[in-house]
Amino acid sequence: MTKIEHIKAEIEALTQDEFIQLRAWFAEKDWLRWDRQIEADVAAGKLDFLLEEAMIAKAQGELQDL
Repeated sequence: MTKIEHIKAEIEALTQDEFIQLRAWFAEKDWLRWDRQIEADVAAGKLDFLLEEAMIAKAQGELQDL
């Protein structure tokens, strides 16, 4: 049995409450990884094109208030 198969089997054996706790933990961990990746991409300049697009749209009067 692979590690993933073992983890899946263990998850299947969880109670409803344990599953809810695991799901919340996993979602939080996933969001933290996402945040770190976005921060790294910003620092590396990978998202600069978005700022440029927004500045062009602003200059052309194409932005809308939220």
